[in-house]
Amino acid sequence: MKKQQSSGTRSKGSSAKTNPALAELTSIAGVGPARAELLLAAGIKSLEDLLYFFPRRYLDRTFAESTVFRAGIETTLIVTVQTAYLAHGRMSRLVVQTRTMQGEPLSLVFFRGAQYFRRVFVKDATFVVSGKLEFYGGMQMVHPDFEELDSEDAETIHVGRIVPVYPGSEALKKKGLDSRGFRRILHSVLESSVTLPDLLPDGLVKSARVLDRMQSLHAIHFPQNKEELALARHTLKFEELFLFSAHMKQKRDERLREPRMLWPLAPGKSKQFDSLRARLPFQLTTEQDKAILAILKEGTTDHAFAFLLQGDVGSGKTLVALASMLHYTENRVQCAMLAPTEVLARQHFRTFVDLLGLSGVQVDLLISADSKKSKAQVLDRLARGETDIVIGTHSLLEPEVVFESLGLVIIDEQHRFGVEQRESLRRKGKNPDVIGMTATPIPRTLCLTEFADLSLVTLKEKPAGRVPIKTIRLAEDRRPGLYKSIRNHVSNGRQCYIVYPVIEESEKLDVRAATDGYEELRTSIFPDLKVELLHGKMKTEDKDRVFREFRAGRVQILVSTTVIEVGVDVANATIMVIEHADRFGISQLHQLRGRVGRGSEESFCILMAGETTEDGEERLNAIVNSDNGFELAEVDLKIRGPGEILGKRQHGVDGLRIASLLEDRKLVEESFAAANEWTDLPPGALEFIKNRFSSAEQSLS
Repeated sequence: MKKQQSSGTRSKGSSAKTNPALAELTSIAGVGPARAELLLAAGIKSLEDLLYFFPRRYLDRTFAESTVFRAGIETTLIVTVQTAYLAHGRMSRLVVQTRTMQGEPLSLVFFRGAQYFRRVFVKDATFVVSGKLEFYGGMQMVHPDFEELDSEDAETIHVGRIVPVYPGSEALKKKGLDSRGFRRILHSVLESSVTLPDLLPDGLVKSARVLDRMQSLHAIHFPQNKEELALARHTLKFEELFLFSAHMKQKRDERLREPRMLWPLAPGKSKQFDSLRARLPFQLTTEQDKAILAILKEGTTDHAFAFLLQGDVGSGKTLVALASMLHYTENRVQCAMLAPTEVLARQHFRTFVDLLGLSGVQVDLLISADSKKSKAQVLDRLARGETDIVIGTHSLLEPEVVFESLGLVIIDEQHRFGVEQRESLRRKGKNPDVIGMTATPIPRTLCLTEFADLSLVTLKEKPAGRVPIKTIRLAEDRRPGLYKSIRNHVSNGRQCYIVYPVIEESEKLDVRAATDGYEELRTSIFPDLKVELLHGKMKTEDKDRVFREFRAGRVQILVSTTVIEVGVDVANATIMVIEHADRFGISQLHQLRGRVGRGSEESFCILMAGETTEDGEERLNAIVNSDNGFELAEVDLKIRGPGEILGKRQHGVDGLRIASLLEDRKLVEESFAAANEWTDLPPGALEFIKNRFSSAEQSLS
């Protein structure tokens, strides 16, 4: 351990030796060692990072020569303090009496922090204040935004223009790195001779009608007007999306350069698949056939492929996956399917075993709940190559899991796994093919970016014979009629789900817990029926027992949490009640609804919800009015944004700082097309991509 210096400060020289990033930051005017350390902690590691530290909003602090005082208008004024005093009444407040540059009186009123503001607003000090004018015995502003002016910069970067406001923290503010401090440092940098190399090809800058790099950076921080700000934002969004698209193209190209090592059978050559098709009690849809053919055609190329198989609830993704697997297993190539939950893994295992029958294909299950003996047996069969298909959860990622010839990796609900998790399973094989599956239909703009290194196969067609699910919203006063309908369904031999958003009562959420609902339903509402409870915190053996009983029809009503959201298929279940439906996202509601309507009988999804928020109303209306998962995904994207839909850690850090996959959909498509056309990038662009996007992905591991 290095001996600490006795002094409380360190020299720039000593810091620079240990940290090049610190050296670069301290070379910037106005940034000493203490500030540099704080900037590093905030993710600003270079001059480039500082220039790409964009404002989170702007204040329009432009002002005219004269101001018309009118209550209700937002305005920005320069005022001089006359006096300040505490006023007492129904509410104590600090009143700061000022005069504008035109001599009009204006009171600034503060109901909180009176002592602090009294020290700030001293006599004869000059401030720029922004806020809404109100009339109360004279013109006033209540808790306005303000900045004190000094002579050296009164008409330069803080007032009289569109003013940037930067993200911050208390630690930064304590060292003078509030918005005012950042403006001073950034203005000094941009007014110096510093330049950054352009990241876009020259021809692209001209054809896309954007600013060059330094022009856009200057205008994003210190725009002359709103038009220049809009053009700077457009430029930097386009630059960011173009480079991200180039990054995704690089990833794809790298994958395509890896030679194939294990080959599936050519399309139409698998006897196992032909046998499976002949035994199915239904025909594959046209889209399923096309998807299987597209996947297997890629298997005839010299490089391993990667597909994203996305399909609406009930579109038959699992059967496409199994059909693809059989072309590998018949050629003595092992397949692995990674599922996010034990419930889903067990569901897939049972489905595969039932469909394959006595075909001779060895299917194994590997989950954490297995006994040591069972796990050891599966691991031995995998290593020997005796297992053809293994289905498992995160247990598949453990170091002791070794394959003899893994050539196909299937990741169900792909967005629920991090980048490194997906790659760790892939590395267990011999450059295996990869199929990611998702029942969360992903809008085109997200597919172009987040999954641009994957070929896309989409299933929208539902199997023949499926009856559309009727979705109905009910208020609390309709509950007696609902229970009567459930009883009628059950008396006709059908089954019912009742889903709650939480397991136990929560003080934070005003919702009824699944456990309480279960007890009331079991003892008071349906005492003569078989009612069971299922949730994620139950022991594995208890969950298996409950679900086994429900599948067999011996449980008539299953009270559950969202543990049944994905992959639980019971054709006899024809009614689902979702309690407090406004607390669920659109994707969750659509996934839950998809647990019914799996057979040919008419099915119902009942949304129980009272008064809710504006977003809640929009979600519920969307679900009631549409059963198209792709349409609903667009609505969900609009309401929540991509990060909430896919999850920041699950879908990979995108590295985007100014562009929005939601708001800039047209620009996403334009930049993606440009990245495929303009492949000769400036040298600086490659380094930028590495630092911004590759490091973002690595942070997930």
